[in-house]
Amino acid sequence: MPGLKIGPQPETRVTQKTEQAKWPQPDPALNGNALHQLQAEFMAHWQQIAQAAQQGTLPPLTDRRFSSPAWQNSPQHFMMAHLYLLSTETLKKMIEETTPPGPVRERLRFSVEQWNDAMSPANYFLTNPDALQAFSDTGGESLQKGFLNLLGDLRKGQISQSDESSFEVGHNLATTPGSVVFENPWFQLLQYAPQTPTVYRRPLLMVPPCINKYYILDLQAGNSLVEYAVSQGFTVFMISWRNPMATDTDGIQASSWDDYIEKGVLTAIDTVQQITGQKQINALGFCVGGTMLGSALAVARARGDNPVASVTLLTTLLDFDDTGILDVFVDEAHAAYREQLLGQGGLMTARELATTFSFLRPNELVWNYVVSNYLKGNAPPAFDLLFWNADGTNLPGPFFTWYFRNMYLENKLCRPGVLKVCSEPVDLSDLDMPAYVYGSKDDHIVPWKASFASARLLSGPVRYVLGASGHIAGVINPPARNRRNYWSNEAVEPRQSEPQAWFDQARSVPGSWWPDWAAWLGGHSGRKVKARSEQGAAGFPVLQAAPGQYVKVRA
Repeated sequence: MPGLKIGPQPETRVTQKTEQAKWPQPDPALNGNALHQLQAEFMAHWQQIAQAAQQGTLPPLTDRRFSSPAWQNSPQHFMMAHLYLLSTETLKKMIEETTPPGPVRERLRFSVEQWNDAMSPANYFLTNPDALQAFSDTGGESLQKGFLNLLGDLRKGQISQSDESSFEVGHNLATTPGSVVFENPWFQLLQYAPQTPTVYRRPLLMVPPCINKYYILDLQAGNSLVEYAVSQGFTVFMISWRNPMATDTDGIQASSWDDYIEKGVLTAIDTVQQITGQKQINALGFCVGGTMLGSALAVARARGDNPVASVTLLTTLLDFDDTGILDVFVDEAHAAYREQLLGQGGLMTARELATTFSFLRPNELVWNYVVSNYLKGNAPPAFDLLFWNADGTNLPGPFFTWYFRNMYLENKLCRPGVLKVCSEPVDLSDLDMPAYVYGSKDDHIVPWKASFASARLLSGPVRYVLGASGHIAGVINPPARNRRNYWSNEAVEPRQSEPQAWFDQARSVPGSWWPDWAAWLGGHSGRKVKARSEQGAAGFPVLQAAPGQYVKVRA
């Protein structure tokens, strides 16, 4: 992404994705030479492992799947683990050495990694000495419990990642006090009660992704960005998206991207303005919620409106040129298939979405639980973030297919005037309000350099901050825990630098990025006024207590 380039032309993007369906002819000489060399290396290393195993000198393995004493105490299993890792590395090298760069290599790499992870000896009872030891120690009870765990998950339709009996939305999750002050078929609007005597005059609206429940931003007490923002004196509003179900009869399954922008984000902005009496508000978008917020603000600007004084974007794609590992799923054939299946209505189910995202990190989100839950008979621990991860949402088919084609496949949002949203040609360079843009360094869903490229599309002053860890853990990082770090570079804005050059000059700050954001947001929130004890306003009565009903509907 050199210079100020904001993305390829539409025909280039479509051609690149369409080409994924074609299989380039490799160079036979390259294949022959590379394969011969790899074969020789593989046999040499195999012999070294066999000899070391015979002598009892196999080195410890850093791979945590094989790091327990049970592996080292069982010579045959330990040798098997070494040979497995040798085989996986050889398969990876085959892809890199014998496949031309480009989409074909990426898809082969992804497929081989899935195969490698699935075939780990740790995943099977007879080849996992940890599981065998647990079976022996418990007199077979561990395997019996594992079988019951498996039956329970088969009934539920997904692998248990957390002890779901330990959590209840509204009881120990999504508990920041507040009220539902507006509702339509697409969302409920929550207004949180103040926790300080005075509050900033300008309110904050949070736009979470509709692909997940909003309470990722309001987990347990002490682990909630909402709670933290309210404690800093901000009047916070939250969109709680409806979870559409196959049994709904009001046509929600036919909702489009335009519906979610017009009747969702823009309606929420207007409602917050009316409730607070503020001509301009602050707005925050997270992940797909950030993409929706950027689209909505561009629509507002195209209509001559300027409803937001500042915008915060957390792990958000506006430029979809680099979609990371998700790129292996994006091509014309997939888009056309989804449009035929769901383009006129129906649901992209939470189960399918959850399965897709889990297999982006299979060792952590699939096989880890197969081993622990089924082979060893353990009950998964109580973990609020993983409970939320399993509490997915369905998406209306037309919304999903439009988003998939226009963003992921054709990358239209980042090109001025190319894409129409709510009948308006949108131009992200119209967004000249101050922006706080956050990326996570190890994000596999929104690569940080892609979030950096997205920040370059905005024309106002941008503060870009890069946090440690991944897509969720990097964002949900309360200051009280004093964990991780973030990088900032006050001297250089994204439009003035390439991402790596920006990072090389950035300074590392220990702890959470939340206080940095709160200080920045406070500078765009006006003076402080006495807090109102009641939520809502004339014409917007309190409908029910937060977290409301929409968030409790389980897919």
